[in-house]
Amino acid sequence: MRIRTNRARFLAGILPLVVAFLAAFHVKSSAAQKAPFTTYYVHGRIYTNDPAHPWAEAMAVSDGVITCIGKVDHVLLNCGGGQEGMETVQLKGQFVMPGFNDAHVHLGKAAADELAVPLTGVASVEEMQKRVAAAVAHHQEGEWITGGGWDHTLWPEKRFPNRRQLDAVAPRNPVILTHVSGHVAVANSLALKSAEIDKNTPNPPGGEIEHDGLGEPTGMLKEDAAMSLVKVRIPEPSLEKRRKGIELVLENVARNGVTSVQDFSDWADFQIYQQLKDEGKLTVRITEWLPFNLPLNDLQNMRAQGGTKDPWLKTGALKVFLDGAMGSRTAAMLEPYSDDPSTSGILTSDPENLTAMAIQRDRAGFQLAFHAIGDRANRIALDVFEAVAKANGPRDRRERIEHAQVVAPIDFARFAQLHVIASMQPSHQTTDMRWAEDRIGRERIVGAYAWATMLKNGVPLAFPEKRVGAAGENLALGLHPRVYLRLRLRAIRGREER
Repeated sequence: MRIRTNRARFLAGILPLVVAFLAAFHVKSSAAQKAPFTTYYVHGRIYTNDPAHPWAEAMAVSDGVITCIGKVDHVLLNCGGGQEGMETVQLKGQFVMPGFNDAHVHLGKAAADELAVPLTGVASVEEMQKRVAAAVAHHQEGEWITGGGWDHTLWPEKRFPNRRQLDAVAPRNPVILTHVSGHVAVANSLALKSAEIDKNTPNPPGGEIEHDGLGEPTGMLKEDAAMSLVKVRIPEPSLEKRRKGIELVLENVARNGVTSVQDFSDWADFQIYQQLKDEGKLTVRITEWLPFNLPLNDLQNMRAQGGTKDPWLKTGALKVFLDGAMGSRTAAMLEPYSDDPSTSGILTSDPENLTAMAIQRDRAGFQLAFHAIGDRANRIALDVFEAVAKANGPRDRRERIEHAQVVAPIDFARFAQLHVIASMQPSHQTTDMRWAEDRIGRERIVGAYAWATMLKNGVPLAFPEKRVGAAGENLALGLHPRVYLRLRLRAIRGREER
C-alpha cells in the first residue's frame, strides 16, 4: 500500500509539473522549426540526470535543444539572457526532469482504440456483452463494431469468448474484438461471414482459426494472419476520424511526460504525424518503424519519403513478428505449454525465408527489430541475427528483440555475443504473474522476465511501456522512476531476478 500511495503522490504531484514544462516547450516546436528561438526557464528544481551535477536552477532552450543549464545567474548572464527578444518562464520552484522515451509503442492502434469499444479491465464475458450492446445502440444496422483490451485471464472461467456470445447482443452488426495482447481476436458470425470463414476454411500460414468439436469456427482468430482475414473487410476510417484518434493519444502521451517514442503503426498514421508536424502540432518526437515483410523497394521508398534525419519525425527499424503472446498460448515455445500440452504456440515466420530477407534488408542499411516472446522464437531470432552478421560483416546494427519474454538458459549469453538489444516490458510481468508459471511451468519460468540475467550477461536493455499512449494510466506500471530504480538496483546487486 505504501508503494501505491507514493506512486499516486508522485504522479499526481510531479508529472503535471513536468508536463507543464513540456507543454511550454512543445508550443515552441513550430517556431523552432522555422527560426532559432531561445526560452529561459528559471527558478526551478531541475533534475539533469548528470551524476556529476544532478540539479540545476535554470536552463536555456534554443531551437529545441538545451544549450545552457546551471545556476540562475550563470544562465542569464553567461548564456545570452539579456538578449533582445528572449522569453523567460518562471518555474516558481517547480520540479522539471527529462522527458521519457518509450521504445516500443503502437500509437495508431491506440488511436483506433480511442474510437472503439473500450474493453480494458472488463471482469467477465457478460460485462463485455453489455459494452457491445451499448455500442450497437449507437451504430446503424450493418455497421462494423470494433473494440479491444479484453483479457480472459481476468474472468472467472478464464476461457476465450466465442461468436455466439457476440451474436446474442449484436446479431445485425459485424463485430471483432481484439485481445489485450493484440495477438488474438473474437469475431461474431456476421464478421466471419463477411470474411467467408466457415468450417472448411484452412488455417492461414502463421495463424489459426479456432474450431469447436463440430468443426465450426468458434469466432476466435489467432495471430495477424487469421485476424486480418476479417480486419481487411473493415472500412478504413476517414482521415478526420484517424486524426482525431491520434490527437487523443498524443494528449495522453504528453500527459504522461513522454517526449519521444519508437512507433509501429500504419503508413496512413505516419502521414497524419507529418500533417501535425507541418502544422507545428506534433508534441512528441517519433521514429516510425516499417513492416519488415514489405518488398525491399517499397521499404526504401518509404524510408526516402519519411526520412531518417529529422529529430521530430523519421523512419527507423523494420519490425517483424516471429510468434504471438503467452497469455493466448501463441508464443512459440521449444516444448508444449505446461497447462495445454496440445500446443507449443505459433511460429508466424518461416526461419529460412526470414533469414534470407533479413540478410537482404540489413545489407540495405536497415535496423532489424524482431518480436519474440517464446523461447523458440527468441532462439530463431538470435540464429537469424547471427546469420546476418556472418553474411554481411560487422557493423553497429543495434538489432533488437522485442519482449524477449521467455529465453532458454543457454541463449542469454548469445544476446551479449551478438550485441542484441533486449527490449523488455516490466509491466508485462505485473499482468502475467497470475498465470505465467501455470503456462510454462516452474523450470522455464526461471528464464522469463529475466532482465537481471540479461544485465549480468552484459546485454543492453530497453524498458518500454508499449501501451502508454492507449490508456494514459500505464506509466505508473511501466515507467515509474522509483520502480525502475528499485528494479535496476536489485538486478545489479543480484538480489533477485525481478
